[in-house]
Amino acid sequence: MFDYIVVGSGFAGSVIAERIANILNKKVLIIEKRSHIGGNCYDYKTKEGIIVHRYGPHLFHTNYKDVFEYLSNFTDWQLYHHKVLAFIEGKKVPIPFNFNSIEMLFPHILAERLINKLLSKYSYCSKVPILELKKEDDKDLKFLADFIYEKVFKNYTAKQWNKRPEEIDPEVTARVPIFIGRDNRYFNDKYQAVPVEGYTKIFERMLFHPNIKLMLNTDFREVIKIDLGTKKIFFFEQEFKGKVIFTGMIDELFEYKFGKLPYRSLDLKFETLETEYFQEVATVNYPNDYDFTRITEFKHIHPIKVNKTVILREYPKDYNPEKDIPYYPVFTEENRELYFKYKELAEKFENLILVGRLAEYRYYDMDDVVKRALEVFEENIR
Repeated sequence: MFDYIVVGSGFAGSVIAERIANILNKKVLIIEKRSHIGGNCYDYKTKEGIIVHRYGPHLFHTNYKDVFEYLSNFTDWQLYHHKVLAFIEGKKVPIPFNFNSIEMLFPHILAERLINKLLSKYSYCSKVPILELKKEDDKDLKFLADFIYEKVFKNYTAKQWNKRPEEIDPEVTARVPIFIGRDNRYFNDKYQAVPVEGYTKIFERMLFHPNIKLMLNTDFREVIKIDLGTKKIFFFEQEFKGKVIFTGMIDELFEYKFGKLPYRSLDLKFETLETEYFQEVATVNYPNDYDFTRITEFKHIHPIKVNKTVILREYPKDYNPEKDIPYYPVFTEENRELYFKYKELAEKFENLILVGRLAEYRYYDMDDVVKRALEVFEENIR
């Protein structure tokens, strides 16, 4: 009945399914554990018309022209430049930390000296990871690095990852660098926008095709069996000889043969307020105060004139397989080694392809996932 089976309907699975259906004109089945498509990018409208991101804020930004043009086949865009403030010492200052942040937190003479020293050391508009800045010998730059580390990174990282910044992969801390300049935007990519009708509409248009069938509310383990001995995949007890594209947790796929890979999850607390706006920008981070990491207000992302607003507080926690959603792989050297054991096992299955954040145990942004899915289609499927 099907030439391909895709497990998961987030961007990784949906892009590949769309390409198979439209380019190859082959039949594909998507198996989705949740009651909806779109994975963590799923959004919906409240009765007031406010678009809410069910699993936390998703802001599209990319330098990949091909990715932007591909997604433009399924949506119109509204230009949007994301801005984030951090609550530090009683003030809300721009994040990533930049010259404006320095001037808001330090006396004028000190701020001017710090800015001049940064400019003498780094190029204007460049980005400096905090762990790199901490290596500076200059006493002023060392003071600045220690201040930013303590006030912006250390406690936020402890809440988000339950680790110190040095304990996780440097690419994670480098995602929020110090910016040498005054650009208050959170991202500096060439293309920054949000879909006019929300993300769910993108997935609906991608997957509305006679060659694509959906099984919602279905755990893949109910219908797919992996035989570790013969390296064969079975679908409803019959050997499946087509390709299986898997976007879920790789350790779960192989029944935790080598042990469980750690993930971080979130408790998401939504609140509807009887006010036009709650805060100045879409997201305010709280690195040092409260148990939550940030508050997001969705009307800043998808503006609409109503006298109510919806906010979201995020409380990070360890992932519990019985009740939680795995949001973030935890990047340590030990966890990477465990992942590579699963990866080596997966490579022994001729008709198995792994794509996405959970399957590849990587911290993909939305555009990276789309890029990766398009590449996998061209290189391994087409």
